[in-house]
Amino acid sequence: MIPTFIRAYAASAAIAGCRIVTFDVPASATTIATATSGTVPLVGVSDRMGADTGGMCDVHRGSLVAVQLGGAVAAGDPLTANATGLAIKAVPGAGTNLNIIGFADQPGVSGDIIDVFIAPGVIRG
Repeated sequence: MIPTFIRAYAASAAIAGCRIVTFDVPASATTIATATSGTVPLVGVSDRMGADTGGMCDVHRGSLVAVQLGGAVAAGDPLTANATGLAIKAVPGAGTNLNIIGFADQPGVSGDIIDVFIAPGVIRG
């Protein structure tokens, strides 16, 4: 068994399973929503159940967890969120910062569910 850090948050809108999430209102940090880019702080990855609007969503904040891909990645690639919270390879533009949720633990293509090693951070292009 791989230990993980999971915390429950209220969902401000419906969240699909295995998606990258962010704080809906960072100033209050009381609700979460599906991340829509790597330019916002990334909190973690929703569990496989996700959540309905107003429901509680278990969010993985550490360890190896399942995430759904929105593009092709190789093992070891840094991952960020696309417009629907799917994980994509983080490729920041020159001189810009991009938030990452962690690193791909295996390769995959769009639609695959792979393991990601949760290690939030920022990379600069």
